[in-house]
Amino acid sequence: MSLLATKIKPFTATAYRSGEFVEISDADTAGQWSVFFFYPADFTFVCPTELGDLQDYYGELKAMGVEVYAVSADTHFVHKAWHDTSDQVGRIEFAMIGDPTGTLIENFDIMRPSGMADRGTFLVDPDGVIQLVEITAEGVGRNAAELVRKVRAAQYVRENPGEVCPAKWVTGAATLAPSIDLVGAI
Repeated sequence: MSLLATKIKPFTATAYRSGEFVEISDADTAGQWSVFFFYPADFTFVCPTELGDLQDYYGELKAMGVEVYAVSADTHFVHKAWHDTSDQVGRIEFAMIGDPTGTLIENFDIMRPSGMADRGTFLVDPDGVIQLVEITAEGVGRNAAELVRKVRAAQYVRENPGEVCPAKWVTGAATLAPSIDLVGAI
């Protein structure tokens, strides 16, 4: 069953962000766009490359009104240790949520039998509704530039009812207004 177009479930968790342990809950996501970026585990191989890539686009996402939450089954203490020892992870400014109980991982339905999270990205709109779901195989890293493009498209569609963004749409490109006249014309 897809989580697309469903509301996120309540949660409370401890995260490591900007040298501090902070409490984060679903209430923190209300009224803003949020990206939940799940990854299997700290101190691994693909994960730090993805998190570093996401950090490269974090300022752009923030300027778009989007907050980023990285999530794994590790504790917030392990997140701090990884942040302190990895050059790639040490640059991260967004919250790294510890989910050792698996509450968030289960809420987003990406729990592996091992207790770790699948490699999943979820875009949540200001109403708490999931607008994008992307899940990749263990060895396939994600691309933050493509995530930014998809966020822009989701924001455009929300702000422009009756219009949709075609494949490879970028800001400023033509959109479509679905109608009977377009049936079979594309």
